Amino acid sequence: MLGGGPGGYVAAIRAAQLGQSVCLVEKEQLGGTCLNRGCIPTKSLIAGMEAYSLAQRLGEFGVEAKEVSADFGKMIARKNKIVSRLRAGVSFLLKRGKVKVVKGTGRLVAPGRITVDSQGTSSEIKARDTIIATGSRPLVFPSFGYNGNTVITSDEALDFSEVPESLLVVGGGVIGCELAFIFAGLGSRVTVVDIMPTVLPMEDPDISGAILTSLKKHGVDVKCGVRIEKITEVDGEVVALLDSGEQLVAKKALLSVGRRANSEGIGLEELGVEVNKRGEIVVNDKMETNIANLYAIGDVVGTVMLAHVASYEGITAAHSIAGEERRMSYDAVPGAIFTRPEVASVGINEAQAKERGLDVRIGKFPFMASGKALAMGQTDGFVKVIADASTDVIVGVHIVGPGATDLIPEPTLAVRTHMTVGEFTTTIHAHPTLAESLVEAAEAVHGKSIHI
Repeated sequence: MLGGGPGGYVAAIRAAQLGQSVCLVEKEQLGGTCLNRGCIPTKSLIAGMEAYSLAQRLGEFGVEAKEVSADFGKMIARKNKIVSRLRAGVSFLLKRGKVKVVKGTGRLVAPGRITVDSQGTSSEIKARDTIIATGSRPLVFPSFGYNGNTVITSDEALDFSEVPESLLVVGGGVIGCELAFIFAGLGSRVTVVDIMPTVLPMEDPDISGAILTSLKKHGVDVKCGVRIEKITEVDGEVVALLDSGEQLVAKKALLSVGRRANSEGIGLEELGVEVNKRGEIVVNDKMETNIANLYAIGDVVGTVMLAHVASYEGITAAHSIAGEERRMSYDAVPGAIFTRPEVASVGINEAQAKERGLDVRIGKFPFMASGKALAMGQTDGFVKVIADASTDVIVGVHIVGPGATDLIPEPTLAVRTHMTVGEFTTTIHAHPTLAESLVEAAEAVHGKSIHI
């Protein structure tokens, strides 16, 4: 196993469970980007920001609190503690599963042979099967002047010593929006610039519009449909030149313009492993490469760059190695975005349905009409259900609102099993819960929602 992120370590454990003798090579920290510099650290900082935000409006709940302040240093310390605890947990799970972990930089030198360089020494590992799970890194354009100090990526942003007075976020995708909300919520003047016509352009248009509105509501200046020509540093600040000629000045610029597969320097070219023009390894639905007994999973294959997809690809590869039939399908992959409010989605969106010429019916239910959401004081957003008009099958569910990321598993199962609206709405949901909004939105497909 080459790489110990959410794809690699999960694949290693599953392979061991299936009776394989497993060795995992990791050059940095177990858990990969997700645990150390991505999913988990951002969720910790979001929790801190949300707690601070709630403390500022406790009066709405009949609670009086004075002199509320945010200590960013303590938030970072808490984040580091959580990351360390989870990293230790991964190490324990691998040890319990009898997976041998080798620290060092691995490189494929021949089919079934990997050299590992560690602290000036080199060793070789031989194996019948190999899984590449080397992940990805932030994409950086030379014209943006990345220096790791004033012009940074998400890697550095999660270890700021203090909240920057002003922050320019380049890119309005998932990472850019999440970090924009975090730092705006902690007092930074944030500007988001994106070349696309809106933020979160891959989401349903209604969802993108809702998050664009929320960014502005929380004080973020958003400039869409704008290209940044270059970024320079002047007197300790960053200056971004837009294609319109306008200049934007901030203390720091955060680059969030995508990620690039870590496929260089691991021996792919020498072995003749097929990669696409983006440097991502080409695999089939069993996660096999064009080289016998060589598999690849996660961000390095670029299918869907999500931790949970990497994990499932790892499980698929492990079963393939064990001789069991397991194939990947990406038809029902849930997405979770931790913005304010949260976003979650599965299946196709309304724009995609139109592109495919699919005749659909749509039902929406606002959280403003949810008793639980009202009691929580979080009523922004809605649930949107998209169904095939001819079959009544649910083909997409899109949520923006409180607890959206925890509501998406049920819709994911519905999309995966081709459940109809009628089947979904005959399932009783507990009251009062946010999950009731799922049923209400599904009922709204046929104009039968009770509470709107």
